[in-house]
Amino acid sequence: MPDEFNPQIIIEAKLTEDDGTARDKVTRIQHLGQLSLAGAAAGQPKFQVIACIAGRGFGVRREDMKKMLLATRGKVFTLKTLDRLVECSDLQKFQTKTS
Repeated sequence: MPDEFNPQIIIEAKLTEDDGTARDKVTRIQHLGQLSLAGAAAGQPKFQVIACIAGRGFGVRREDMKKMLLATRGKVFTLKTLDRLVECSDLQKFQTKTS
C-alpha cells in the first residue's frame, strides 16, 4: 500500500496450525523487516511491516514470536486484536474521513 512501486505498508497474513509453516512465515516477515531498513534513514524504515497471524503454529515457538515482534516493530495482530489494525498502524493515514 499504496502501490507496488512505492510501498508504505506491507501486510503479511497467515493462519497455521503447523509450527514449521509459522517458522517459514516468521522468516519472510524478518526479511521484509530488513528490506524496509535497507537504504533508509537511521531509525526510519522505508515502509511499515505488519503481521496478521492466527493458529496454534504461532504459539508453539516463543523465540519466533519475539523475532516477528522485533521485525514488525510491534505491529503483530491476532484475531483478538485485528479490530485495532487501522488505528494502531500507518493504515490510519489512508483512512477516509467521514462526517
